[in-house]
Amino acid sequence: MPIHFNVLLVSFFMTLVSGVLLIPLLTRLKLGQVVRDDGPQTHLKKMGTPTMGGVVFLMPLAVICGYLSISYPKILSVLLATILFGMIGFIDDYLKVVLKRSKGLSSRQKMLGLLIISTGFAYYLTNIAGLEARIAVPFTDMILDFKEIPIPFIGMMIDLEWTFIPFIIFVMLATTNSVNLTDGLDGLASGVCMIIMVFFTLISMAMQNTEMIIFSSTLAGACLGFLAFNMNPARVFMGDTGSLALGGAIASVGIVMKLPLIIIIVSGICVLEALSVIIQVAVFKATGKRVFKMAPIHHHFELLGWSENRVVWTFWAATAVLCVIGLLSLQYTVI
Repeated sequence: MPIHFNVLLVSFFMTLVSGVLLIPLLTRLKLGQVVRDDGPQTHLKKMGTPTMGGVVFLMPLAVICGYLSISYPKILSVLLATILFGMIGFIDDYLKVVLKRSKGLSSRQKMLGLLIISTGFAYYLTNIAGLEARIAVPFTDMILDFKEIPIPFIGMMIDLEWTFIPFIIFVMLATTNSVNLTDGLDGLASGVCMIIMVFFTLISMAMQNTEMIIFSSTLAGACLGFLAFNMNPARVFMGDTGSLALGGAIASVGIVMKLPLIIIIVSGICVLEALSVIIQVAVFKATGKRVFKMAPIHHHFELLGWSENRVVWTFWAATAVLCVIGLLSLQYTVI
Protein backbone atom coordinates (compact mmCIF):
# COMPACT_ATOMS: atom_id res chain seq x y z
CA MET A 1 0.00 0.00 0.00
CA PRO A 2 1.41 3.47 -0.93
CA ILE A 3 2.97 5.39 1.96
CA HIS A 4 0.63 8.36 1.58
CA PHE A 5 -2.40 6.11 2.01
CA ASN A 6 -0.85 4.36 5.00
CA VAL A 7 -0.02 7.53 6.91
CA LEU A 8 -3.38 9.08 6.05
CA LEU A 9 -5.23 6.13 7.53
CA VAL A 10 -3.00 5.93 10.59
CA SER A 11 -3.33 9.66 11.16
CA PHE A 12 -7.11 9.51 10.75
CA PHE A 13 -7.55 6.75 13.33
CA MET A 14 -5.02 8.23 15.73
CA THR A 15 -6.90 11.54 15.61
CA LEU A 16 -10.17 9.74 16.36
CA VAL A 17 -8.56 8.14 19.41
CA SER A 18 -6.99 11.44 20.40
CA GLY A 19 -10.35 13.17 20.21
CA VAL A 20 -12.11 10.53 22.29
CA LEU A 21 -9.44 10.91 24.99
CA LEU A 22 -8.82 14.66 24.93
CA ILE A 23 -12.26 16.22 24.36
CA PRO A 24 -13.68 14.98 27.69
CA LEU A 25 -10.54 16.34 29.38
CA LEU A 26 -11.00 19.75 27.74
CA THR A 27 -14.63 19.69 28.88
CA ARG A 28 -13.72 18.81 32.48
CA LEU A 29 -11.15 21.61 32.53
CA LYS A 30 -13.94 23.96 31.41
CA LEU A 31 -11.94 25.25 28.47
CA GLY A 32 -15.10 26.54 26.82
CA GLN A 33 -15.36 28.87 23.84
CA VAL A 34 -16.52 32.45 24.46
CA VAL A 35 -18.99 33.47 21.73
CA ARG A 36 -19.36 37.08 20.58
CA ASP A 37 -22.80 38.46 21.45
CA ASP A 38 -22.68 40.80 18.42
CA GLY A 39 -22.40 37.90 15.99
CA PRO A 40 -25.08 35.64 14.50
CA GLN A 41 -27.53 34.74 17.24
CA THR A 42 -27.44 31.09 16.20
CA HIS A 43 -23.88 30.93 17.57
CA LEU A 44 -24.89 31.71 21.14
CA LYS A 45 -25.81 28.06 21.69
CA LYS A 46 -22.13 27.21 21.09
CA MET A 47 -21.11 28.98 24.27
CA GLY A 48 -19.04 26.64 26.43
CA THR A 49 -18.07 24.19 23.67
CA PRO A 50 -14.48 23.16 24.47
CA THR A 51 -11.81 24.92 22.43
CA MET A 52 -8.04 24.50 22.04
CA GLY A 53 -8.95 21.35 20.11
CA GLY A 54 -6.07 21.83 17.71
CA VAL A 55 -4.11 19.56 20.05
CA VAL A 56 -6.42 16.72 18.95
CA PHE A 57 -4.89 16.60 15.46
CA LEU A 58 -1.49 18.14 16.19
CA MET A 59 -0.49 15.32 18.54
CA PRO A 60 -0.97 12.54 15.92
CA LEU A 61 0.77 14.75 13.34
CA ALA A 62 3.76 15.22 15.65
CA VAL A 63 3.96 11.53 16.57
CA ILE A 64 3.72 10.19 13.01
CA CYS A 65 5.94 12.77 11.29
CA GLY A 66 8.36 12.81 14.22
CA TYR A 67 8.79 9.03 13.96
CA LEU A 68 9.13 9.03 10.16
CA SER A 69 11.62 11.91 10.31
CA ILE A 70 14.17 9.31 11.44
CA SER A 71 14.16 8.08 7.85
CA TYR A 72 13.07 11.36 6.23
CA PRO A 73 14.70 14.17 8.24
CA LYS A 74 13.57 16.93 5.88
CA ILE A 75 10.08 16.60 7.35
CA LEU A 76 11.28 18.17 10.59
CA SER A 77 11.51 21.77 9.37
CA VAL A 78 7.89 21.84 8.18
CA LEU A 79 6.68 19.93 11.24
CA LEU A 80 8.51 22.25 13.62
CA ALA A 81 7.15 25.37 11.91
CA THR A 82 3.62 23.97 12.17
CA ILE A 83 3.98 23.12 15.86
CA LEU A 84 5.54 26.48 16.71
CA PHE A 85 2.71 28.38 15.03
CA GLY A 86 0.32 26.16 16.96
CA MET A 87 2.10 27.09 20.18
CA ILE A 88 1.46 30.81 19.54
CA GLY A 89 -2.20 29.91 19.12
CA PHE A 90 -2.12 27.76 22.25
CA ILE A 91 -0.79 30.66 24.32
CA ASP A 92 -3.52 32.91 22.90
CA ASP A 93 -6.23 30.34 23.66
CA TYR A 94 -4.84 29.72 27.16
CA LEU A 95 -4.95 33.40 28.01
CA LYS A 96 -8.55 33.62 26.77
CA VAL A 97 -10.16 30.55 28.27
CA VAL A 98 -7.99 29.77 31.31
CA LEU A 99 -6.80 33.16 32.50
CA LYS A 100 -10.02 34.81 31.26
CA ARG A 101 -8.22 37.55 29.33
CA SER A 102 -10.92 38.13 26.73
CA LYS A 103 -8.56 39.29 23.97
CA GLY A 104 -5.79 36.79 24.71
CA LEU A 105 -2.55 37.95 23.15
CA SER A 106 -2.68 41.49 21.83
CA SER A 107 -2.49 41.88 18.06
CA ARG A 108 1.08 43.13 18.37
CA GLN A 109 2.14 40.24 20.60
CA LYS A 110 0.59 37.66 18.29
CA MET A 111 2.11 39.20 15.15
CA LEU A 112 5.50 39.43 16.84
CA GLY A 113 5.38 35.72 17.70
CA LEU A 114 4.35 34.80 14.15
CA LEU A 115 7.05 37.09 12.75
CA ILE A 116 9.80 35.49 14.84
CA ILE A 117 8.81 31.96 13.73
CA SER A 118 8.48 33.03 10.08
CA THR A 119 11.87 34.72 10.12
CA GLY A 120 13.52 31.72 11.74
CA PHE A 121 11.96 29.37 9.19
CA ALA A 122 13.05 31.60 6.29
CA TYR A 123 16.60 31.81 7.66
CA TYR A 124 16.80 28.02 8.08
CA LEU A 125 15.56 27.28 4.56
CA THR A 126 17.88 29.74 2.85
CA ASN A 127 21.04 29.62 4.97
CA ILE A 128 21.05 26.06 6.35
CA ALA A 129 18.83 23.88 4.15
CA GLY A 130 20.10 25.67 1.03
CA LEU A 131 16.69 26.22 -0.59
CA GLU A 132 17.12 28.12 -3.84
CA ALA A 133 15.38 31.49 -4.07
CA ARG A 134 13.32 30.36 -7.05
CA ILE A 135 9.57 29.84 -7.16
CA ALA A 136 7.26 28.40 -9.80
CA VAL A 137 4.78 30.62 -11.59
CA PRO A 138 1.38 29.02 -12.26
CA PHE A 139 -0.21 29.22 -15.73
CA THR A 140 3.12 29.58 -17.54
CA ASP A 141 4.34 27.19 -20.20
CA MET A 142 8.10 27.48 -20.52
CA ILE A 143 9.60 23.98 -20.79
CA LEU A 144 12.54 23.45 -18.49
CA ASP A 145 15.15 20.74 -18.88
CA PHE A 146 14.59 17.99 -16.30
CA LYS A 147 18.36 17.58 -15.99
CA GLU A 148 18.65 21.11 -14.61
CA ILE A 149 15.44 21.27 -12.56
CA PRO A 150 15.07 18.36 -10.10
CA ILE A 151 11.29 18.29 -10.48
CA PRO A 152 9.23 17.35 -13.55
CA PHE A 153 7.73 20.82 -13.92
CA ILE A 154 6.62 22.60 -17.06
CA GLY A 155 6.43 26.32 -16.37
CA MET A 156 8.48 29.37 -15.55
CA MET A 157 10.67 29.63 -12.45
CA ILE A 158 11.59 33.10 -11.23
CA ASP A 159 14.53 33.97 -8.98
CA LEU A 160 13.56 36.29 -6.12
CA GLU A 161 17.21 36.74 -5.05
CA TRP A 162 17.46 39.03 -1.99
CA THR A 163 13.68 39.46 -1.73
CA PHE A 164 13.19 35.74 -1.07
CA ILE A 165 13.39 35.92 2.74
CA PRO A 166 10.97 38.87 3.04
CA PHE A 167 8.69 37.07 0.61
CA ILE A 168 8.71 33.88 2.71
CA ILE A 169 7.91 35.88 5.83
CA PHE A 170 5.02 37.65 4.10
CA VAL A 171 3.56 34.38 2.79
CA MET A 172 3.68 32.77 6.23
CA LEU A 173 2.14 35.75 8.03
CA ALA A 174 -0.59 36.15 5.41
CA THR A 175 -1.47 32.45 5.32
CA THR A 176 -1.60 31.93 9.09
CA ASN A 177 -3.81 34.96 9.60
CA SER A 178 -6.16 34.13 6.72
CA VAL A 179 -6.70 30.56 7.95
CA ASN A 180 -7.23 31.95 11.45
CA LEU A 181 -10.02 34.20 10.11
CA THR A 182 -11.57 31.27 8.24
CA ASP A 183 -12.06 29.33 11.47
CA GLY A 184 -15.48 30.65 12.42
CA LEU A 185 -17.98 27.93 11.55
CA ASP A 186 -18.18 24.26 12.52
CA GLY A 187 -15.97 22.26 10.18
CA LEU A 188 -15.10 25.19 7.90
CA ALA A 189 -11.36 25.63 8.45
CA SER A 190 -10.67 21.94 9.10
CA GLY A 191 -12.49 20.90 5.91
CA VAL A 192 -10.94 23.59 3.73
CA CYS A 193 -7.44 22.76 5.00
CA MET A 194 -8.01 19.02 4.55
CA ILE A 195 -8.83 19.58 0.86
CA ILE A 196 -5.76 21.80 0.44
CA MET A 197 -3.50 19.19 2.03
CA VAL A 198 -4.91 16.51 -0.30
CA PHE A 199 -3.96 18.85 -3.15
CA PHE A 200 -0.41 19.16 -1.83
CA THR A 201 -0.24 15.38 -1.44
CA LEU A 202 -1.06 14.96 -5.13
CA ILE A 203 1.48 17.60 -6.15
CA SER A 204 4.12 16.00 -3.91
CA MET A 205 3.48 12.65 -5.58
CA ALA A 206 3.95 14.24 -9.01
CA MET A 207 7.21 15.80 -7.81
CA GLN A 208 8.26 12.56 -6.09
CA ASN A 209 8.88 14.52 -2.90
CA THR A 210 8.52 11.78 -0.28
CA GLU A 211 8.88 14.09 2.73
CA MET A 212 6.05 16.36 1.61
CA ILE A 213 3.93 13.36 0.61
CA ILE A 214 4.21 12.07 4.17
CA PHE A 215 3.57 15.41 5.85
CA SER A 216 0.67 16.49 3.61
CA SER A 217 -1.15 13.17 3.71
CA THR A 218 -0.64 12.87 7.47
CA LEU A 219 -2.18 16.29 8.05
CA ALA A 220 -4.99 15.57 5.60
CA GLY A 221 -5.85 12.42 7.56
CA ALA A 222 -5.65 14.32 10.85
CA CYS A 223 -8.02 17.01 9.57
CA LEU A 224 -10.43 14.32 8.38
CA GLY A 225 -10.34 12.68 11.80
CA PHE A 226 -10.88 16.04 13.51
CA LEU A 227 -13.96 16.65 11.38
CA ALA A 228 -15.64 13.75 13.19
CA PHE A 229 -15.74 16.04 16.25
CA ASN A 230 -15.81 19.45 14.56
CA MET A 231 -18.75 19.09 12.16
CA ASN A 232 -21.98 20.87 13.07
CA PRO A 233 -22.90 20.64 15.87
CA ALA A 234 -19.25 20.73 16.89
CA ARG A 235 -18.13 18.90 20.00
CA VAL A 236 -14.85 20.82 19.99
CA PHE A 237 -13.34 23.88 18.32
CA MET A 238 -9.74 23.95 17.11
CA GLY A 239 -9.10 27.43 18.48
CA ASP A 240 -6.08 29.48 17.44
CA THR A 241 -4.04 26.43 18.45
CA GLY A 242 -5.31 24.64 15.38
CA SER A 243 -5.95 27.45 12.91
CA LEU A 244 -2.51 29.05 13.21
CA ALA A 245 -0.88 25.62 12.97
CA LEU A 246 -2.85 24.77 9.81
CA GLY A 247 -1.97 28.11 8.24
CA GLY A 248 1.68 27.53 9.07
CA ALA A 249 1.54 24.04 7.57
CA ILE A 250 0.04 25.23 4.28
CA ALA A 251 2.56 28.06 3.98
CA SER A 252 5.53 25.87 4.92
CA VAL A 253 4.69 23.11 2.45
CA GLY A 254 4.05 25.59 -0.37
CA ILE A 255 7.37 27.35 0.24
CA VAL A 256 9.45 24.16 0.54
CA MET A 257 7.95 22.88 -2.70
CA LYS A 258 8.71 26.22 -4.42
CA LEU A 259 4.99 26.76 -4.97
CA PRO A 260 4.06 29.66 -2.69
CA LEU A 261 2.08 31.40 -5.45
CA ILE A 262 -0.20 28.39 -5.75
CA ILE A 263 -1.35 29.06 -2.18
CA ILE A 264 -3.23 32.12 -3.44
CA ILE A 265 -5.24 29.87 -5.75
CA VAL A 266 -5.96 26.81 -3.63
CA SER A 267 -6.51 28.86 -0.46
CA GLY A 268 -8.81 31.25 -2.28
CA ILE A 269 -11.53 30.91 0.36
CA CYS A 270 -9.06 31.91 3.10
CA VAL A 271 -7.89 34.83 0.94
CA LEU A 272 -11.52 35.90 0.50
CA GLU A 273 -12.10 35.71 4.26
CA ALA A 274 -9.07 37.93 4.93
CA LEU A 275 -9.96 40.41 2.18
CA SER A 276 -13.51 40.74 3.52
CA VAL A 277 -12.13 41.83 6.89
CA ILE A 278 -9.64 44.27 5.32
CA ILE A 279 -12.33 45.78 3.07
CA GLN A 280 -14.85 46.00 5.91
CA VAL A 281 -12.44 47.80 8.23
CA ALA A 282 -11.04 50.14 5.55
CA VAL A 283 -14.44 51.20 4.20
CA PHE A 284 -15.94 51.62 7.67
CA LYS A 285 -13.07 53.84 8.79
CA ALA A 286 -13.34 55.92 5.62
CA THR A 287 -17.11 56.23 5.30
CA GLY A 288 -18.70 54.86 8.47
CA LYS A 289 -20.58 52.30 6.35
CA ARG A 290 -20.24 48.52 6.10
CA VAL A 291 -19.77 46.60 2.87
CA PHE A 292 -20.75 43.27 4.45
CA LYS A 293 -23.36 42.56 7.09
CA MET A 294 -20.53 41.10 9.13
CA ALA A 295 -16.93 40.06 8.49
CA PRO A 296 -15.30 37.60 7.93
CA ILE A 297 -17.53 36.88 4.97
CA HIS A 298 -18.86 33.51 6.20
CA HIS A 299 -20.86 35.47 8.78
CA HIS A 300 -22.18 37.74 6.01
CA PHE A 301 -23.75 34.72 4.31
CA GLU A 302 -25.21 33.53 7.61
CA LEU A 303 -26.88 36.91 8.15
CA LEU A 304 -28.25 36.68 4.62
CA GLY A 305 -30.15 33.61 5.81
CA TRP A 306 -27.83 30.78 4.78
CA SER A 307 -27.61 27.90 7.21
CA GLU A 308 -24.22 27.20 8.74
CA ASN A 309 -23.99 23.88 6.92
CA ARG A 310 -24.81 25.52 3.59
CA VAL A 311 -21.98 28.04 4.02
CA VAL A 312 -19.52 25.31 5.01
CA TRP A 313 -20.40 22.93 2.19
CA THR A 314 -20.33 25.75 -0.37
CA PHE A 315 -16.90 26.91 0.79
CA TRP A 316 -15.65 23.30 0.74
CA ALA A 317 -16.90 22.87 -2.82
CA ALA A 318 -15.29 26.15 -3.86
CA THR A 319 -11.98 25.01 -2.35
CA ALA A 320 -12.17 21.71 -4.25
CA VAL A 321 -12.75 23.61 -7.51
CA LEU A 322 -9.86 25.96 -6.73
CA CYS A 323 -7.59 22.97 -6.09
CA VAL A 324 -8.52 21.52 -9.48
CA ILE A 325 -7.65 24.88 -11.03
CA GLY A 326 -4.38 24.74 -9.09
CA LEU A 327 -3.62 21.33 -10.54
CA LEU A 328 -4.36 22.56 -14.04
CA SER A 329 -2.12 25.57 -13.52
CA LEU A 330 0.85 23.27 -12.94
CA GLN A 331 1.64 20.75 -15.67
CA TYR A 332 3.87 17.81 -14.92
CA THR A 333 5.83 15.51 -17.19
CA VAL A 334 9.20 13.76 -17.33
CA ILE A 335 11.33 15.22 -20.10
